[in-house]
Amino acid sequence: MELKVIPVVVFAVAGLLMWLLAATIPALDFHFMFRRVVIIVLMVTGITIGIAGVAAFRLQRTTVNPAEPQRASTLVTSGVFRFSRNPMYLGLLLLLIAWGLVVQNVAAFVVLPAFVIYMSRYQIRPEERALASLFGSDFDAYRQRVRRWL
Repeated sequence: MELKVIPVVVFAVAGLLMWLLAATIPALDFHFMFRRVVIIVLMVTGITIGIAGVAAFRLQRTTVNPAEPQRASTLVTSGVFRFSRNPMYLGLLLLLIAWGLVVQNVAAFVVLPAFVIYMSRYQIRPEERALASLFGSDFDAYRQRVRRWL
């Protein structure tokens, strides 16, 4: 399963599962003030972080393809990558949190840890192995300085 399912598909499946859980267990619905503001902030932040990650890759002229990390030509450590080794995946997680607030159901949030665990195991770890192989001690030093998610 490693690197076989692209992250956008994992994101879409997680969102669908969140919606299905919310629809199935309406007793766990919730409401709170300023929900729309929080949703907008999370969405804008998630999209901004994700785009900043892609832009940093493009500026360095390295691959953005998550299925082929071995094709990376540069270890990107600047911009948003100073704060997160995986800003695009962090952006997707923030969008899923916003989606959980959209569906307004506590049950939807149980999908979030599953998303993080799946992405860490089947996407991020294989990417990190490829980057360690390509960039050796530079990647090891970067990994020591910057956290995986945030």
